Amino acid sequence: MSDKEAFYVKLKDRLDNTTKFPTDYLYKFIVPTGGSQVVEIEELFKGRQVKISTKKSKTGKYISVSINVKLVSSNEVISYYKKAEKIEGIISL
Repeated sequence: MSDKEAFYVKLKDRLDNTTKFPTDYLYKFIVPTGGSQVVEIEELFKGRQVKISTKKSKTGKYISVSINVKLVSSNEVISYYKKAEKIEGIISL
């Protein structure tokens, strides 16, 4: 099992044991400024009712993106992380 797979197994276990679904889930990502990453993140959640907020870093090199969305299971939480990891330069918090 790769480190990434182990991370998702552990996350699923933690979510299943600590979270009552459906619930509002908060994603936090950091992306470099100047690219299309913020738009790509927004596209991941297209068609969902979400609250998205962005904030530039003090140096202006990065943008933090927070997404609050109602999800129905730990599998759904993880599916969005897996989709997001394909975006170039993204850091998931």
